[in-house]
Amino acid sequence: MSTPVQPATSQIGSVDAQRVEDALSLIAPKWTTWSAQTLAQQGGPMRVRDVAVRLPFISEQLVGKRLAQMHDDGLVTRAGDRHGAPYQLSGFGDSLSSVHRALSDWSHANLPLGKVAGAERVEDAVRRLHLRHSTAVIQVLDAGGPMRFVHIAEEAGLDNGFTRQRLNRLQLDGLVTRTGPRHGDPYVLTDAGRALGPVYAAVERWSNPVATPRPAAAPVAAATRTHTDIPLGSDGIRTAAALRRSAAAPNSLFSHAPQRQPRVPAAVAALSAPSRGR
Repeated sequence: MSTPVQPATSQIGSVDAQRVEDALSLIAPKWTTWSAQTLAQQGGPMRVRDVAVRLPFISEQLVGKRLAQMHDDGLVTRAGDRHGAPYQLSGFGDSLSSVHRALSDWSHANLPLGKVAGAERVEDAVRRLHLRHSTAVIQVLDAGGPMRFVHIAEEAGLDNGFTRQRLNRLQLDGLVTRTGPRHGDPYVLTDAGRALGPVYAAVERWSNPVATPRPAAAPVAAATRTHTDIPLGSDGIRTAAALRRSAAAPNSLFSHAPQRQPRVPAAVAALSAPSRGR
């Protein structure tokens, strides 16, 4: 059954695809959202063991590793370097609430996940969106309507094989579908894919809050350009370095879909606090 084609009416084409994916890569590691929301609900410094107590389904060792990575990426700060020093959200990390809210709203409206914890819903949404060049492919389809994969690859400036692999993943994640059952039938965005504009806009604003609105950019440009206009506040230098590490990663690192992470059992998830903004 074919999916009706609708003209692009969202912010999908106007966002910077690379900036969005670089920003999503900072919050994509499993348990980052859980850790950030736990710190946000506390509203002050927490030691690793105290965060782990709030997240009984994660080992204290893994919580420590995740917080250390979030510190390197500028999402949290630490009161000194001594062993056991507590963590708290940086200004950059605290402003994640707008991104979490946009991801949660999009997921609730478009994904049939059933009843899951708020943080789990956000992490599931990030998993679907953060892979390199996924945003560029979605931008091409949003602008061009039904397209064969070779034309998508050409417009996005990507290798044919990589493009087919990325389209297969986007299909599994419910963002893209084919207009018919035959091999070679054109691809089109699903309703969930077409609804991504507010999510992309929230992520881009979060990664660069001082950026001024820009007119829609050509998808191929969004797929290839790089950026140095990260705002450098007290946490910005560390954050900019994290975004550069993400942008400098070879494309081969993103050419294979990661393994799905197991869902947190409902009984355990019920013990956790609900998502912020819901």
